Amino acid sequence: MKLNDTLAKAFSEQITLEIESSVAYLQLAIALEDANLPGMASWMRIQSGEERDHAAKFIQHVTDRGNRPQIGDIPAPADPGPTVVAAFEASLAHERNVSDSIRALYRLALAEGDIDSLPLLSWFIEEQIEEESTVSEILGRLHLIGEDGPGLLRLDGELGARVPGTE
Repeated sequence: MKLNDTLAKAFSEQITLEIESSVAYLQLAIALEDANLPGMASWMRIQSGEERDHAAKFIQHVTDRGNRPQIGDIPAPADPGPTVVAAFEASLAHERNVSDSIRALYRLALAEGDIDSLPLLSWFIEEQIEEESTVSEILGRLHLIGEDGPGLLRLDGELGARVPGTE
């Protein structure tokens, strides 16, 4: 069943937001690399790849439904500032924005009677719960560490051990 114009436009907007998230994570990786925290930078680069994968899932859904998604303008990401906490706060803010957008898309699909989109959107809602939880945990640990260099380096090592495709 082809998506109606309203849903097709909304899915294209979500695709754009996922790509924007990917670019934002790359900017955060640059900031962390500049702070000499290669593990955290690697974590952000992997996160960037996940966001591209999310965009690809949405693209596949839209094209499978007989529509042609249109990627919109991607604004340049903001520099998170000089602190590691600021970088992860920016990450959490971005994840919350994506979560809100997916929930709105779910509500729109319900309102439009498009039950075919609901399994995909349900998967993304669960994914976003996990994403926000993970970043919140990292932020909590950063707040506990404060300015403790060895603690920060230990967390950097832990985050650097992340393998693509795992959380």
